[in-house]
Amino acid sequence: MGQLNTHMTAVQDAERTVDEYLELARDVRHKLRAEQELSDALGTYSPAMHAWFKDHGFYRLLQPKRYAGHEMSLADFYRVMIEISRGHPALGWNLTLGAAHSLTFAAHWPKDVQDEVFGADGHFVAPHRAFPGGRCQRVEGGYRVSGTFNYCTGVTYSTHVIVTVRDADAGPDAPPLNCLIPRADYTLLDDWGGDKVLGMRASGSNSICVDEAFVPERWVTPFSAFFANQDVSQGTHGTRLHGNPLYLGYLMLPYHANLLAPIIGAARAALDEYRELILKLPLPFAPNRKRAEDPNYQRAYGQALTLTDAAEATLLQICDNHSRLARRWSHTREPISVEQNVRAWGALQQAGRQACEAIELLFRTAGTSQARSDARLLRYFSDAAMYRGHVGAQWETFSTYVARAELGLPLDFLQL
Repeated sequence: MGQLNTHMTAVQDAERTVDEYLELARDVRHKLRAEQELSDALGTYSPAMHAWFKDHGFYRLLQPKRYAGHEMSLADFYRVMIEISRGHPALGWNLTLGAAHSLTFAAHWPKDVQDEVFGADGHFVAPHRAFPGGRCQRVEGGYRVSGTFNYCTGVTYSTHVIVTVRDADAGPDAPPLNCLIPRADYTLLDDWGGDKVLGMRASGSNSICVDEAFVPERWVTPFSAFFANQDVSQGTHGTRLHGNPLYLGYLMLPYHANLLAPIIGAARAALDEYRELILKLPLPFAPNRKRAEDPNYQRAYGQALTLTDAAEATLLQICDNHSRLARRWSHTREPISVEQNVRAWGALQQAGRQACEAIELLFRTAGTSQARSDARLLRYFSDAAMYRGHVGAQWETFSTYVARAELGLPLDFLQL
């Protein structure tokens, strides 16, 4: 695609179609792959790459049109993120989680805060550390927040962070709080990238330090069970302000899909690499024939391809079903049930399992040459291992909650 033009604005972001975003993502793939080692060493993508994403509207895909965003559907957003991740999965993880929380913010904060934070140009990038941590003390007009919050993926080019805390003075049954904190009030720690981690090295998953930051009360919202059991009889801040059920704000689905799309992208990247290898390399014991001619390599490639296709189809279908249920709410005010939220998360976990199995199969059958530190298949295998270890991907444990939800039993999970 040649040199990146960080100032190209020939096509206005708001007028760009989903297909045009997919084409941009495909066009930039070669550059993302060429810069994989550099980005991994940095722990994030380059400032030039950030400027390109910003100038081309990638941070605005889920953002409301009221604030110069696209209001792209969940399915279309993840299609674009899969294509970006196909160029570099860790970078895709970074971009996806930096851009996706505009949905959270637009759904659950009031109009005056959205007016202030999205501002004149609408640029907003924010990770969300969704497990309670740090220290929070109620003071006049708001809260004082301190602490170190790890795994703040997408933080390196952030304008804000959302951290989940517990009010020290609230009772044990009080819900956690989501605090929105501007960039001036937290410090990034140098604890990500390079050899500090096994995989997802360019994901910008640094820890942050917050030191007695004052958070105004209007910048704080309750946060319970990823909003799976929220009262939506009157809608949310987002649906009332934007008139779009996209901002109904149930988060179990998007918060796992944010992890899944980059892993599906990793599987696509691994398939690209494996295909190139078997078309080029000779068979170990028959050097006059290419590996692509051998049924064993064909079988591995075909199995990985269909596993990846199934994973992507699951993601897109689950997103489309969620959108259908959200539209149903807009007509009937029938909420999306806890069971429907939990089962969507569980289905996405199974899709992640399929994508990881595809990557692992390709790595295992490609030969030990792909275990070299500079091999792309090793990078994708390591990225899959990071997803496998994520608390949100533990499908064996989560399947119990799915069963309890379907049986009408208490989940014993997130106070559900």
